Amino acid sequence: MSKSTAALLVDTLERAGVKRIYGVVGDSLNGITDALRATGEIEWVHMRHEESAGFAAGAEAHLTGELAVCAGSCGPGNLHLINGLFDCHRSGVPVLAIAAHIPSTEIGIDYFQATHPEKLFEECSHYVELVSSPAQLLQVLTRAIRVAVAKRGVAVVVIPGDVALRPAVGKAPQWVLPAAPVLRPADTEVTRLATLLNDASRVTLLCGAGCAGAHAQVIEVAGRLKAPIVHALRGKEHIEHENPYDVGMTGFVGFASGYEAMKSCDTLLMLGTDFPYRPFYPENARVVQIDVRPEALGNRCPLELGVLGGVRETLEMLLPALKDKTDTRHLDAALADYRQSRKDLDALAESGPDSGVIHPQYLTRLVSELASDDAIFTCDVGTPVVWAARYLKLNGRRRLVGSFNHGSMANAMLQAIGAQSAFPRRQVISLSGDGGFTMMMGEFNTLVQQGLPVKVVVLNNGTLGFVEIEMKANGFLPTGVDLKNPNFALMAEAMGIRGIRVEKPQDLKAALAAAFSHDGPALVDVVSARQELVLPPKTTLGEVFHFGMFTMKAVLDGRGRELIDLARTNLRR
Repeated sequence: MSKSTAALLVDTLERAGVKRIYGVVGDSLNGITDALRATGEIEWVHMRHEESAGFAAGAEAHLTGELAVCAGSCGPGNLHLINGLFDCHRSGVPVLAIAAHIPSTEIGIDYFQATHPEKLFEECSHYVELVSSPAQLLQVLTRAIRVAVAKRGVAVVVIPGDVALRPAVGKAPQWVLPAAPVLRPADTEVTRLATLLNDASRVTLLCGAGCAGAHAQVIEVAGRLKAPIVHALRGKEHIEHENPYDVGMTGFVGFASGYEAMKSCDTLLMLGTDFPYRPFYPENARVVQIDVRPEALGNRCPLELGVLGGVRETLEMLLPALKDKTDTRHLDAALADYRQSRKDLDALAESGPDSGVIHPQYLTRLVSELASDDAIFTCDVGTPVVWAARYLKLNGRRRLVGSFNHGSMANAMLQAIGAQSAFPRRQVISLSGDGGFTMMMGEFNTLVQQGLPVKVVVLNNGTLGFVEIEMKANGFLPTGVDLKNPNFALMAEAMGIRGIRVEKPQDLKAALAAAFSHDGPALVDVVSARQELVLPPKTTLGEVFHFGMFTMKAVLDGRGRELIDLARTNLRR
């Protein structure tokens, strides 16, 4: 019996080193899932929603740097993939999506579940193509794999179910993937960059995800330039640890010290970041940028110089030409600001012996203290991102994954599934908001079904917290943010997962320790303060005015108790 096109697809993925495929089965995928069953080499990770499959694959790709794969059946299955794939694509991680399609004879005549996947995925992929016949498969599939890996993003192969079942044409190729390229700038560009930096008196570094693998080079450059190092959120895991020049993060969830270090410089050196928030850039400084993505250079502000190259490779070329500066006043001031900012933030992460409120800062600090040295953290969009950014301590071995570019709700547990699947022996902790956890709560079953010992910490504050804060900061009365939550711990126990509910701060440390040491999945339901303020690093007069408008409206609307609770939560620790 001849091999099917689906079997050839699976063989080729094996040659590419694929270990697992995340997805939901369906009739148009039957040929592929049966081929996976027959060979047994690639694991099928049974998800409850295709969106989750995209997020899980993205987390695996983020952590390993290698190709990860997800799949969806025709019509709605493909549509469900889209949000997860948008996150993968915007995060720049290599993911291949297999989008099964309706029977090839029915395309274009309004068949049951008909869509046009090759159009649907255009905006969230570097490459998407329809396989119309078995003779096309190898060319389309191998190109998709190479594009996903080389361009660091999503590629999609659309294949009708009947085409997957036809006899294969050709055999799996010996070579599938290219080695990662090394991108170095021209010598003349490096010379120009060195001249700019040597002539500057107050240099600040802004470091992003592109600094992965360049920690030593970044630290050495900062030492030569006597430059404080500010990081964007996605740069935290790569640059924050063992860094004597660290002055914290900037952006809406950052530190006052990071904000000030950028605003007070005369030259900003951007390394591997396309930091999006324009109000945080310095107004009167020269900006120079190093990135492997030409589209990122000058994307947010005018540049004095943009250098196309890898951060590590470019800094290695740059270092011999840099002068060792002696004036440390800019660095000293930034470090002093950071010490004060860190002290102020850490003061909020304490809990007194008589406190009756669990503050999320205290929760996240304990999570950081009790987690393994090589733990993988995922965090939901919203307030969990803020507390993770400010209170998780990363050490070069720990990792942090989130929907930091796409900003999708409900990402943390889904990404934790991908992380735990790829690293079954490492501790994986999902810092979930109650809104995000309940949005995709079906995947909680996946932890049991797949035997994944993920630890889910739910920040149960009964509201879509970040949205509520945004409404208040803009002068609106919060509307539609209340969450009527169940006892998540009892729910977990009913599903065969260790569940612990914590309502008093005095019980929190023991509960987290018990959950983290549990041999299997566990959930900690932390009933926490609802109205915990998330203050940006710099408060504007406009924000003060709008927050004042909210307080006035709250009184006029008979909601004065909210103001009392707000004051108690944030003024009495």
